[in-house]
Amino acid sequence: MVTVWTTQHLNCSKVSKSASKVEDFFKSHTKTIKYIVLVVLAAGYVAYFVAACVLDFDRALALVILTSLAVFFTLYGLIKRYKGESIKQCFKPAGRCFKTNLRWLKWVFILVVLGLLVTWLVVDTSKRPEQLISFGGVCMFVVLLYIFSAHRHAIAWVMQITMGTSPTETLSVAGNIFIGQTEAPLLIRPYLPDMTKSEIHAVMTGGFATIAGSVMGAFISFGIDASSLISASVMAAPCALALAKLSYPETEESKFKTEGGIKVDSGGEQNLLEAASNGASASIGLVANIAANLIAFLAILDFINAALRWLGGMVGYPDITFQMICSYVFMPVTFMMGIPYQESYIAAELIGTKLFLNEFLAYERLSELKTNRLNGLPVMNGTTLQWISVRSETICTFALCGFANFSSLGIMIGGLCE
Repeated sequence: MVTVWTTQHLNCSKVSKSASKVEDFFKSHTKTIKYIVLVVLAAGYVAYFVAACVLDFDRALALVILTSLAVFFTLYGLIKRYKGESIKQCFKPAGRCFKTNLRWLKWVFILVVLGLLVTWLVVDTSKRPEQLISFGGVCMFVVLLYIFSAHRHAIAWVMQITMGTSPTETLSVAGNIFIGQTEAPLLIRPYLPDMTKSEIHAVMTGGFATIAGSVMGAFISFGIDASSLISASVMAAPCALALAKLSYPETEESKFKTEGGIKVDSGGEQNLLEAASNGASASIGLVANIAANLIAFLAILDFINAALRWLGGMVGYPDITFQMICSYVFMPVTFMMGIPYQESYIAAELIGTKLFLNEFLAYERLSELKTNRLNGLPVMNGTTLQWISVRSETICTFALCGFANFSSLGIMIGGLCE
């Protein structure tokens, strides 16, 4: 027994020494092994990428785009890490010159932009003067926002440089292009309690102005033009940020103007499963708060409609609703958007449906109008329009692209207050 025990002990010692040598080898060559693994993985991915492109390039187009973006950001990170300071030093003289001559350069920039804008308007609208109505509508909306701005004296007119948007609000608004209005604020959740009122306003405006990627897929399934939806959602993000700062300019000192004010907490989770579990648990209260606010706002809307039907029934109009009233109220708005006057009633009804119910019902109605046009139905059925022009469809697609409605207001309040 002693001999057997001694033999086993010696074998265990040999195994332990071998394991220690292997561990020491890996520790001393960690960087080399890491590079070898990365090279092998990269070579495997390149082989997969080439095979996918050769077999069917159209099918692999999304993979090509994602790979190109990954390569671009990887190269950008490497250049910034190793040559970022050198590049900054190269541009410092130009920056000093720009700051010294900022006053007159600003006016030169404004005059050049105005000249290009006037030239473009003359060339582009010479054959289609009706487009000037849309341009007038844009000017009208900007002027109205300026008139009703909370702090007109604090408005900055050049978005990124002089407006001074903080990284937190900018990240949330940019995230709204891909995720929903309640998910985007989660990207900046640790900073929400310390954000200024103007920053919170920008976060909420960005959430109302865009749609989530999953919702976009649902709208496309209705038959809505995909390119118009994507364009509307992408363009709405910077537009929402600009209009948010126009209607509620920054008058407080933000804590997140510099990188020093932003502290990224890595969290205490040890692995992906624990992080997913903690995230799901943390969302329980958020979801409950959103559901409660959504029920409350929809109940208020139903109460208003019921009251209007009751009051309308007294004078022979039992079908009057808040949406119907809005279809008349928004007619001037839709006309200034560039929709022909004879079609503005339909567009106003769509906007009223979207604003007081939701965008799903509005897009479903727009899909019906588009289907009627494609099926060759007559324009008029008695006194009712059965479809609208392609131009009006496109304008409506852009106008309806967003979560801005009363039920979403409850969702946003519930999400931010959790």
